[in-house]
Amino acid sequence: MTTTTQTKTQSLLAPILGMAVIGLTVLLAVGHAQSATLHDAAHDMRHATGFPCH
Repeated sequence: MTTTTQTKTQSLLAPILGMAVIGLTVLLAVGHAQSATLHDAAHDMRHATGFPCH
C-alpha cells in the first residue's frame, strides 16, 4: 500500500510543479514587459501585485 500511495503522490507532484513554474514565468514575463500594449493591458494588475511600472 505504501508503494502505491508514494507512486500516486510522485506522479501528481511533477505536473503541479511544472504548471507552477510555467505560471510564475508567465506572470513575471508579463509583469515586467515594457511594450505599450502589455503595459496597458496589465497596468492595474501590476499595481495590485506590487510590480513597478513607472
